[in-house]
Amino acid sequence: MASQDLIPLVQLTNTFGVLFIGIILAAILFGVTNVQVFIYFQTHSHGGTGIAFYKLVVICLWISDALHLALIVHCLYFYLVINYANISALTEIVWSAKLQVVVVASSIFAVRLLYVHRIWTVSKGRSKILAIIVGIAVVLTLGLAIVIIWFMYLEVHAAADLVKIEWAIYVYLGPVAVVDILSASSLYYLLATSRTGFPRTDSFISKLMVYIINTGCMTSMCSMAAIITCAVMSETFVCETVEVLMFKLYVNSFIVLMNAGYYAQPNVDAMHSSQCHVPRDIYRPRLRVGTSQDEEQTSQKSMFNHPDEVLHITRPVQAVMPWRPIEVTMEMNSLSSA
Repeated sequence: MASQDLIPLVQLTNTFGVLFIGIILAAILFGVTNVQVFIYFQTHSHGGTGIAFYKLVVICLWISDALHLALIVHCLYFYLVINYANISALTEIVWSAKLQVVVVASSIFAVRLLYVHRIWTVSKGRSKILAIIVGIAVVLTLGLAIVIIWFMYLEVHAAADLVKIEWAIYVYLGPVAVVDILSASSLYYLLATSRTGFPRTDSFISKLMVYIINTGCMTSMCSMAAIITCAVMSETFVCETVEVLMFKLYVNSFIVLMNAGYYAQPNVDAMHSSQCHVPRDIYRPRLRVGTSQDEEQTSQKSMFNHPDEVLHITRPVQAVMPWRPIEVTMEMNSLSSA
């Protein structure tokens, strides 16, 4: 009875209450991740080595997202259900709370490496200095994460020990926000310098730039919000709640970027008709350069089944359209769908 009499004196509103709301929002974001994964597999059903690799990446990100949700739910279940009315249990650090930090750090590092690969891909034919700088910054943040996790498992065994690693939030999340801004700005710059003057291609590039800025800003703002809440409300779980949501946004933002072609790219017929600037109701005689009708139909089917191979369509298209917008379209396809 003594422990139950103390329950009204324990303020759970700004601690486990806030964390409970954060887990509900995290579950909603996990549902958004499921939708994004479904869209990716529906729009990338064709094979290929690159597509197979990124399908594996999407599956791994989905597994880590699901594992993270399971760990934080177990953490809350341990404190509020298993140890209901056990006040002393609230001062313990359950194993799932520590393990979810490992899952978050490793998954965020993987997402950042994939962003570096995107920057390297888009900078094809140009200087790789941006990709190298971002890659070095990502590796440095991984080193910080390893040190903090090692210190956490070594020193933190009770809730009171969390004060010992409060410095880690500033040391880690500060560089994380800088790396997010650096990655987004690098991709933005590379895409901005890829404009060609062709309306359809430039429109596609502009939409991709909007996606990149929005996703980069969301994760950066979450990192800054975690730092501010840790400094202002250190006795609550608001900072931990923001960190939980930040990881969900990392996974969602990257998969949304991979689905950018689905959201931003017009259909193939409209794109090609607009680039040729020829109305549909005007008679257009077909140019034939040593190709039979069967070969032409086979080439068109191949083009629609494998849109990334638009560079090798037919010679009549080469005669009508210059090479530059097709090359940039291929780069944009590699950015949005690997």
